[in-house]
Amino acid sequence: MTIKFVLREDKADKNGLVPVFIDATFEGLRLRCFTREKCLPKEWNADKQRFRKGKTGAEEANNVLDAIAERVQKRYRDLRTAGIPPTLALLRDVINPAAAKPEQGMAEAMTAFIEVLRGRGYALNTLRHYGTARNHLAAFLASGKRKKVSVADYDGAVHDEFVKYLRTTCGLSANGIYTVLKDVKTFLRHAQDERKQKLGLELKRVEVRYADQAKTYLTGADLAALAAVKLPKTLEPTRDVFLFCCYTGLRYSDVSALHGGNLHALGANGDGDRVLRLVQTKTRATLSIYLSRLAAEILDRYAAAERSGEGAKLLPVLANQPMNRYLKKITQLAGLTRLVEVVSTAGGKVEKEAVPLHELVTMHTARHTFAVQSLLRGMPVAVLQRVMGHAKIQNTMKYAQVVEELQHQAMRAAWDGPANQSSQDAPDGAVCSVLAAA
Repeated sequence: MTIKFVLREDKADKNGLVPVFIDATFEGLRLRCFTREKCLPKEWNADKQRFRKGKTGAEEANNVLDAIAERVQKRYRDLRTAGIPPTLALLRDVINPAAAKPEQGMAEAMTAFIEVLRGRGYALNTLRHYGTARNHLAAFLASGKRKKVSVADYDGAVHDEFVKYLRTTCGLSANGIYTVLKDVKTFLRHAQDERKQKLGLELKRVEVRYADQAKTYLTGADLAALAAVKLPKTLEPTRDVFLFCCYTGLRYSDVSALHGGNLHALGANGDGDRVLRLVQTKTRATLSIYLSRLAAEILDRYAAAERSGEGAKLLPVLANQPMNRYLKKITQLAGLTRLVEVVSTAGGKVEKEAVPLHELVTMHTARHTFAVQSLLRGMPVAVLQRVMGHAKIQNTMKYAQVVEELQHQAMRAAWDGPANQSSQDAPDGAVCSVLAAA
């Protein structure tokens, strides 16, 4: 490769300045490209192919030409070493590198991140969650006139202000803040690990804490009352779909999408027990769920209607919002009106109130009910994890922690069981002394 720098006097501008071109020849090809440097003809030394010392900024301009020649030669060598035929286009790119794009603001960068997730096939609901976090971040930055805060500018001070904004201005609960920060933290990790961007704070500084809340679930007596209550015909389908989810643990998104292809017979002749095989909408986990007698009866109740051509769905599932509204009325009619303590945090204060159970019931209550009732009936936690499609057993263990009936059973067996009759007959002082020693 030979490289020269020449003046293109035929391209002089109205001020008499002449552009300097690089003239590189290699393997029968010739590359001629503007270097973005100009001078008067008298300021150019044609023999040395450099600017004369009398030109203002000559040393800096000559350094630019040297850097261009070095970049072109290096690119040529790298291409030959990699076995890639050098082309004019590949070499032209290094002569005038594209100007660095201005750094994106946090909100714009997170929008681009969401599009990356969309391209990777993430579920629509997941993308919607990230979009909510992005909207909160954009609103915060706009409120403080920080629209151009970049990933590198997002430091500990800005993060603390963002958390305060979520709590005070947006009025989010502790778990609402947890959801937003979890998504923002995932975005920052992507920027650092995959885009090699420098963060303004350490990821561990983005605290993400989830406050466990009491899960609403129904007892066996509640389920019996719900199944026995006489309802208007318009409410019966909602009650049946809810009970079906209580017996199978399905989410609303999965029960609403059930079709004939999900139903399979276990018996060789097709007349035995049946199972549902499906892929969860939320986690994409593959599930195989045994249909208990109660679940199968509900499914059979609507099988005739489906065969008459009302559609491919196995159950008459309405939109989630009206179903939740109907459920509150249905559970009230079933007598599920006992008071339940609800704890919330507002303005840094813990607030407690007694709320009738029926006001708390939603379609997702069925999933909690299935988990709790399965544990009470002796289902191993590891099996329950598979049935519910949890990726981590810790998620399933949360249900074991809230099943207070299991605690009562263990205490009853320990203190009132036949094997402990001798302990029951012991004087109180003896029992107390053992406890004190422990």
